[in-house]
Amino acid sequence: MQDQGNNNQNGQSNPAPFAPASGSGSTAAPGFNPMNGSAQVPPTGAPATPPEDTTPANFQLGALLPAKLDVPIQAHELSFDEDKFIRLLAGSISLSRDEKKRIIDTIPKLKQSQIDELIRIFEEEKMKFSQLSKKHVPQLEKLAKQHAQDWQDLEASYRSEQKKADDQAAADEIRKSLGI
Repeated sequence: MQDQGNNNQNGQSNPAPFAPASGSGSTAAPGFNPMNGSAQVPPTGAPATPPEDTTPANFQLGALLPAKLDVPIQAHELSFDEDKFIRLLAGSISLSRDEKKRIIDTIPKLKQSQIDELIRIFEEEKMKFSQLSKKHVPQLEKLAKQHAQDWQDLEASYRSEQKKADDQAAADEIRKSLGI
């Protein structure tokens, strides 16, 4: 009986050539039917879907914020551009109003490396959102509008806190002058 070429030099049987690898699924090109060797072509006249426009919309976070942001930063020993930091923080759409307030309130307790990292994160967020395609603009506009309103509310809460502190100081001064 003649061997059909499936034995190696030592007389041991080799697996059949071109046997499919077990458990790995087909590696044939898409549209190719390995069972009968034919190509699968979509029916003619099928509507072709146009490719998505991935041109960056250049959406600018913080564009809806006023030119002057009025949020007090407590005294600190850090070295950073406070106006730039506040503008980046105010423009962020990944943080809530309360998270932004906590960051502002904790600035004096932060390390230089933490401030530097926050600035890097906010700048990266701004860049990434500017690179999104035009299809995302309506949702980004909605988020930016909501966050701009939240920032105005945050500024109003700081003004209210400052007014209460000023009123309390004035009342204390009057009491002191009256000897109460």
